[in-house]
Amino acid sequence: MGWWSVPEDLVVTRGLVISGAELRERFSRSSGPGGQHVNTTDSRVELSFDLVGSPSVPEGVRGRMVERLGNRLVNGVVTVVASEQRAQVQNRAVARERMAALLRAAAAAPPPVRRATKPSRGAKERRISAKKRRGVVKRNRRGFPDD
Repeated sequence: MGWWSVPEDLVVTRGLVISGAELRERFSRSSGPGGQHVNTTDSRVELSFDLVGSPSVPEGVRGRMVERLGNRLVNGVVTVVASEQRAQVQNRAVARERMAALLRAAAAAPPPVRRATKPSRGAKERRISAKKRRGVVKRNRRGFPDD
C-alpha cells in the first residue's frame, strides 16, 4: 500500500486553501457495510496532511493549529480516516470534508477576551429591592402562633 497525492485542492476557508500536492491518500480494506464487497476492495481512505512542513499555511495560523491539534499530530502530520461508505469515492469525499472541518476549527481565531465589569448601581438596587420583596412574601407566609 502506497501513498498517492490528491489532484484537487482542499478549500478550508476563503483565506486558506491546501494544495492537492500537499495531501496524501492511502487506501485499504474496510470494515463495515458491503458484505463480501469489503473483502475485495480498498474502500477505506486515510487522508494525511503535513501541517508543520506546509507552505500553504501562514506562520501565525500554523502555530495556533499545531497547538490545537497537538494530540492528533504525528511528526507534524494530521490524518483523518473514512470507512463508513461502501464506495471509495464516497469515502474520499467524507475524508476531505473531515479534514477541512478539522483544519477550519483549528485555524479559527481565538474568541475575544472578556473584560470583567462591575454591576451598575441600578442593577445593585434592583437586586436588593427584589430580595426585600421576596423576604416580605416569605414573612407574610409565616403562621402566627395562637396566644
